[in-house]
Amino acid sequence: MAQPRTYSTNAIILKRFPYGEADRILTLFTPYKGKISAIAKGTRRPVSRKSGHLELLCLSRLHVAQGRNLDIITQAQVSESFLHLRGEFWHMTCSTYLAELIDRLIEDDNPYPEVYELLTLALRVLDADAQELQQQRTAGTLNAAHERDRSLLLLRFFEIHLLSLIGYEPLLRTCAHCDAELEPVENGFTPTLGGALCPECSHLWSHKISVNALKVLRLLQRSSWAQVPRLHLNEQLHGEIEHAVRGLLRQHLERDPESWEFLAMSTRH
Repeated sequence: MAQPRTYSTNAIILKRFPYGEADRILTLFTPYKGKISAIAKGTRRPVSRKSGHLELLCLSRLHVAQGRNLDIITQAQVSESFLHLRGEFWHMTCSTYLAELIDRLIEDDNPYPEVYELLTLALRVLDADAQELQQQRTAGTLNAAHERDRSLLLLRFFEIHLLSLIGYEPLLRTCAHCDAELEPVENGFTPTLGGALCPECSHLWSHKISVNALKVLRLLQRSSWAQVPRLHLNEQLHGEIEHAVRGLLRQHLERDPESWEFLAMSTRH
C-alpha cells in the first residue's frame, strides 16, 4: 500500500532560516517523526497567514505534504506560543539552549517521544516561571534570584534526563570504573567514563565532586520535575553541578553549544 503523501503532526520549531526570496526552512521536533526539516513557503511575506504560527520555539499543529527533498508545510496553527518567556531575556536564552541541545544531540528522522515531552515540559515551566516573574515585578515583590535558581535546576534536570533518554544515562550511584556502590563521602567524577567514581578509583582522575553536588544530581535524575523541591543552592554548588553535567555533554558534542556563552552572559546580569 502506498504511503500517504500528507500527514499532520505537532511540532516545536527549533530553528528557522531564510530560503529564496520569501520562504523559510524550519527544523522541527515532532513526537513521532523525530527531528525533521521542512519548508514554509511564503512565510517571509508580510501577508503570510502561516508566519505567526511558525515562530521560533512555538508548539504548533502542522499539516505537511511530503516533498522530494524537503517536506512542505501547507497549514499551521499555533497551540502554545509561550509568550511570557519571550518577554524575559533569561528565560528565552534558557529555552534557546534547550532547543540547541535537541538539535545537536538528536539525529534526524529518529522518533524520541519522551524527549519531545521533556522539551514541552521544560518550555511550559520556563513560560510559567517567566509569568510569575512578571507578576512579581508588577506587584513590587520581585525575587529574581530565586527564579533564576529554579531555572538553573531545570536546565540540569533537562540535561540529565535528555542524556538518559538518548542512551547516555549518567552513573551517579555506582562507581563508573569498578561498579562499587558509592558512599556518602567526597567522590570523584569523570565525564570520560560517564559519571562518578569511588574514592579508590578517584586517584586516576583529578576532578572531585562533593557530597551535596552528587545528592542534587541524584535527586534530579530519579525525580519527575513535579517532585523536585524548590532548592536554593549557593553559587558554588550551582557551579559544581553545572561543571559535572557539561562535562558529560561535551563527550557527545563536537563543540560547545553557542548558547553556553549567552547563558554565562545572562547569569552575570
